[in-house]
Amino acid sequence: MTEKKYKEVSTREYPLVKVRNIGVMAHIDAGKTTFSERVLYYTGINYKIGEVHEGNATMDWMEQEQERGITITSAATTCAWKGHKINIIDTPGHVDFTAEVERSLRVLDGTVAVFCAVGKVQPQTETVWRQAQKYKVPVMACVNKMDRTGADFHAVVEDMRKKLGCTAVPILIPIGAEADFIGVLDVVNNKAIYFDGDEFGAVMTEKEVPADLVDQREEAYMYLVECLSEYDEEIMEMFLEDEMPSLEQVKASLRKCCCAGDIVPVAGASAFKNKGVQPILDAVVEYLPSPIDIWDTHGTDPKTGEALSRHAGDDQPFAALAFKIMNDPYVGKLTFFRIYSGCAEKGMTVVNPRTGKRERFGRIMQMHANTREDKEILHSGDIGAAVGLKNVKTGDTLCFDKNQIVLESMEFPEPVISMAVEPKSTAERDKLGVALSALSDEDPTFVVKTNEETGQTIISGMGELHLDIIKDRLLREFKVEATTGAPEVSYRERINGPSDANTKFARQSGGRGQYGHVIIEIEPGENGTGVIFENKVVGGRIPKEYIKPVEEGIREASKSGVISGNPVIDFKVTLLDGSFHAVDSSEMAFKIAGSMAFKEACKKAGMTILEPVMKLEITVPDDNLGDIIGDVTGRRGNVAEIDADYQETFTKVIANCPLSELFGYATAIRSLSSGRASYAMEPSHFEAVPKAIQDKIVENS
Repeated sequence: MTEKKYKEVSTREYPLVKVRNIGVMAHIDAGKTTFSERVLYYTGINYKIGEVHEGNATMDWMEQEQERGITITSAATTCAWKGHKINIIDTPGHVDFTAEVERSLRVLDGTVAVFCAVGKVQPQTETVWRQAQKYKVPVMACVNKMDRTGADFHAVVEDMRKKLGCTAVPILIPIGAEADFIGVLDVVNNKAIYFDGDEFGAVMTEKEVPADLVDQREEAYMYLVECLSEYDEEIMEMFLEDEMPSLEQVKASLRKCCCAGDIVPVAGASAFKNKGVQPILDAVVEYLPSPIDIWDTHGTDPKTGEALSRHAGDDQPFAALAFKIMNDPYVGKLTFFRIYSGCAEKGMTVVNPRTGKRERFGRIMQMHANTREDKEILHSGDIGAAVGLKNVKTGDTLCFDKNQIVLESMEFPEPVISMAVEPKSTAERDKLGVALSALSDEDPTFVVKTNEETGQTIISGMGELHLDIIKDRLLREFKVEATTGAPEVSYRERINGPSDANTKFARQSGGRGQYGHVIIEIEPGENGTGVIFENKVVGGRIPKEYIKPVEEGIREASKSGVISGNPVIDFKVTLLDGSFHAVDSSEMAFKIAGSMAFKEACKKAGMTILEPVMKLEITVPDDNLGDIIGDVTGRRGNVAEIDADYQETFTKVIANCPLSELFGYATAIRSLSSGRASYAMEPSHFEAVPKAIQDKIVENS
């Protein structure tokens, strides 16, 4: 292993090894923001505790967040705990804002996943867990809401092992539950921690483990050592020889296994009742990685495409990733970025390899939710924001001109729902265009396009709530009066089988003409494979410079579809042959020929329209189970699983249902269960629509 050598500048307040970049992620309503508020209070950032239900939580600063009691945009802040600097990003739990989680996880070194002690592993938890795995982000788990009726710490741990396939190891076990939750059992340090309920939990008392909990602590400690032995050879040798490792060895091994993502430490807490948060902060600085543990971040050379990497250190060439754009009413466009190597200084000039243009840091800041603290310099490992960057988008790399690198970016899901939007007056038209452009810069899952036939502006997003928030922001932030149509599902098209096309594009209008000739084969791909293009032209039948335009023509044509104007997904095109004209051929001619050939091949193959299907998880009172299942079936849904033992008097139903049938579902489920049932949904997959519906879509397109 390479020795980790790095230097730190004198302006740095905290050494790199004592920096933590962590996120807080979970299913909606598991208590992420409440947990974050307690962290800010105990670390001295806030002098009073903000509450989500009172609309004064620091991290939920948007008006829409305060009114609805949910997190919509990820908020970043910085705090200190026991000599460590912790940069925290509080992410949304609602599936409509999954892009916020995606981009936050890309720049984090570790994350705290919050679970509801009653709800256990919920659908959106599984989604954010998959996102964390995708970016190899180490996770620590907090089983929150231990004060609630029905709270069961060990059931949640077991559910994590079963549904998430992780090695979940309890390190802070709740003492008591529900109204009797009074403290936590520190398995590693062999002590009991009790919280004073009258002092916002700020007063903690450490005591010896009570006699009735000694066996439970011993069993949990042995399980921890056993799990460590599976990943740590030194611990394994001691375990096999019936030797017990020292406390320092256990802590070092747990940190190593946690940073590698092999083990997930689990802690119990009740953030709302101010119990258990400080020991979790201790565990965060003890076990989650610093930028030194992550060390290398990978990328490519923008000119040659060769693999490159940068490592942590203030003395390294500057490289940062822009992960979020925000329009601030006071300072304008704010670009959030994570520095992987080098330092960012006020007034510094950098390059964006995507555009090839220079950008200047007018001001650089440390963010505390929606308040800003101006800085002269930000260091390696820091998360900050800049004013003055003009042509930077989410996922862009910022680096020095002489040491260019393109860091690995992030992928965002395609929108599944659309609606038309129009200004209420001609005077509002320009304002609407500016506002929509600003909002789409902020949010990669919010797409704006114009219907060429009708001239309508169509906005697309991840769900009804997503578009509702956009509508609200247009009026409040941008003061744009606009009318919107009813939401519509964003369908997809798919080819039915293999096909081919031999297409010639030739135009002659006096002087130089246009000539492009391609022969292609097309075939359906596996789900999720996207568009694959393969060139098999030999002997220079089509010059190399025309191959790329053919691919571009095919990709562009696939975006507008063949039979309904919806994108064609998951197919492979092979360019087999063609011909060119020494004078009349051009890149544009071959681009058009590629587009025409694609559409011709698709029509020969036959097309199927696909619709987005949602995974529904419904918690329903036993008395209303029949009504709810009947309603799901009536919406063309199918029930995949029924968990009758979910909670006393409540059953959990997991079903798949087309998104088009779920508009207004919140109102329907309330009326069917007298307001007692709740549900969550997330995009699952695309499925072919029934023929009658396909015919109707084609007719209306």
